[in-house]
Amino acid sequence: MMDLLGESGGPVRIAGRELPRDELLGWASAVAAEIAGAEAVAVHATASLETVAAVVGGVLAGVPVVPLPPDSGPAERAHILGDSGANLLFAVGGTKTAEGEPPLIPIDALPHNGSGGTNPADDATALILYTSGTTGAPKGVLISRSAIAAGLDALAEAWAWTPDDVLVHGLPLFHVHGLVLGVLGALRTGSPLVHTGRPKPELYAQAAQNDGGSLFFGVPTVWSRTAADPNTAQALRSARLLVSGSAPLPVPVFESLSELTGHRPVERYGMTETLITLSARADGDRRPGYVGTPLPGVETRLRAEDGTPVPHDGETPGELHVRAPLLFKGYLNRPEATAESFARDGWFRTGDIATIGPDGWHRIVGRASTDLIKSGGYRIGAGEIENALLAHPAVSEAAVIGTPHDDLGEQVTAYVVVDGVAETQLIDFVAERLSVHKRPRVVHLVDALPRNAMGKVVKTRLDEL
Repeated sequence: MMDLLGESGGPVRIAGRELPRDELLGWASAVAAEIAGAEAVAVHATASLETVAAVVGGVLAGVPVVPLPPDSGPAERAHILGDSGANLLFAVGGTKTAEGEPPLIPIDALPHNGSGGTNPADDATALILYTSGTTGAPKGVLISRSAIAAGLDALAEAWAWTPDDVLVHGLPLFHVHGLVLGVLGALRTGSPLVHTGRPKPELYAQAAQNDGGSLFFGVPTVWSRTAADPNTAQALRSARLLVSGSAPLPVPVFESLSELTGHRPVERYGMTETLITLSARADGDRRPGYVGTPLPGVETRLRAEDGTPVPHDGETPGELHVRAPLLFKGYLNRPEATAESFARDGWFRTGDIATIGPDGWHRIVGRASTDLIKSGGYRIGAGEIENALLAHPAVSEAAVIGTPHDDLGEQVTAYVVVDGVAETQLIDFVAERLSVHKRPRVVHLVDALPRNAMGKVVKTRLDEL
């Protein structure tokens, strides 16, 4: 049997509250004793020690944990609780629940010296993480203990992550980035964790100066705000590694962050179904706009829409397929969706469009559903155009999609947050840098782009602007 947690390690601090590892595990053991035999348990996943204790308790008990986003609306919450089959709901005492929800167990009322726990099978489900596609209700992604272990061990190798590091982040605890990497990763490697409560640059700077923070996790929004505040950014010079994920890091932010902090950010790629599969290395090259090479044990390939191979020439886009021990087990109660997500020969179809260079370096172009634009016989990646727009000094945000066009099939349409520049100037700016057929034919100037909790642009909501 595999122990998902490391044998020893440093304390865990969240939003200013800290517990030694032993006391946290004692609390989690009390959770494990409480939930023994349950089918699944939900956790009101606030950024708190209570959330960590509940999740780790599920890990110790071998009971699947369902992190419930604290800001989820009534319909989403009801769907997650109902679809997952959660028997119990852990939350801080006094948390309001709706009629029909599982019984609430006040996690803060449990002792910190429990002794519960089992020896779950390696392929047992550890987490059920809900992820939304472009259509339909969110799907429950079944993540096994062995997948989490394989992913975290691969990252520890790639990032030279050891107990001597102090991990700092302020990411939500209901996604892979904040929960699996940012909590279970610290517990498995043994590094102390400083969770800042919220991912604010000034809090990251304080953790660098006061807590010896060496390894920092952030999403592009965090790093963009950090780069916009030179004093805060320079406080991160003492760090060892700045990691960016969950969405593409704009090239101008990469370059600005490098100049201000002295660190070229490590970019990585993954999704809920694959955990983290690609990354730059701590001791290797880091290229703006690229997400590195496959982690140990990970295989990748590109396929065209008809299933034929796409050359690894660094230019031709194709759908990224993955084969690895860290893949999910399937979608809960959705056998048809699970089958559709795999190619006939067993490779997982990510739905992301990428290019792979002859040297194995990957660049993510975007989602097949929204970021591959077919215009006048050309296949155009939205990400390339977004980076071109972001290279303009007056542009702070950009999102590109394909919209219907009578002659071309689709036209390149951009939504841009910009200061004092006209649409035509932006079109010309892109045309000077990329092939003419890649220039936006329509540019909408907007005040802001719609984003989700992880900072990703929600392109399906762009038409609302």
